[in-house]
Amino acid sequence: MAEQAARTLLLTNDDGYDAPGLAALREAAAGLGTLQTIAPLAAESGCGHRVTTHAHLHATTHEGGVVAVSGTPADCVRVGLHHLAPGPSWVIAGINAGGNLGVDVFHSGTVAAVREAVLHGVPGIAVSHYIARGRTIDWARAARWARPVLVDLLSRPWQPGTLWNVNLPHPPADAPDPEVVFCPLDPSPLPLHFEVDGDRALYRGDYQQRPRREGCDVAACFGGRIAVSLIRLFEPEPGAANG
Repeated sequence: MAEQAARTLLLTNDDGYDAPGLAALREAAAGLGTLQTIAPLAAESGCGHRVTTHAHLHATTHEGGVVAVSGTPADCVRVGLHHLAPGPSWVIAGINAGGNLGVDVFHSGTVAAVREAVLHGVPGIAVSHYIARGRTIDWARAARWARPVLVDLLSRPWQPGTLWNVNLPHPPADAPDPEVVFCPLDPSPLPLHFEVDGDRALYRGDYQQRPRREGCDVAACFGGRIAVSLIRLFEPEPGAANG
């Protein structure tokens, strides 16, 4: 209890400060520490690790103390660490409306926010929700599933240079609660298909039909389990202590 009271959690996302997934994350993280929420003013999904360096970032405060920043998820973390919410214990991003599985992590704004934190020595967790075709997300259920995962990961010693990537599955409404599996990222590339019209090309790859390897995160999440993956950005310095 004392550890939770002393812990500060910086929450963000890439779907915008008023996204239901961010509200679900706030619900899932309630009581796990002091919450500070800094998120993009507009949706920035798929922006990767883009940052703003030659324009002003504007911050406005909204209902519930949520701060909206006119920038990307990585911008939110950068300005948070430097100015708006310095010294957080952890950065948690999500809950993203859509999976961030396998190679998705390289273009995901959700994962980039956490990656930015890790680069500055702050541990982080990215949480996303895969969307099955024809279904809508039950955000209350997502928050309920995410909470014990957060409790577990926040209690583990942090390995510098690493982040946690969590993907919630999307089973039918009457399905039992999913099990949690720890698994590596699937390295399989996303399907490439474009509708080409003259000099224009529109991506039409089928996310649902992406290739998958057994034992990796795509197969686990598509199979109805919560996939938790440890991503290592770089090796720690010799003799570096865990956080």
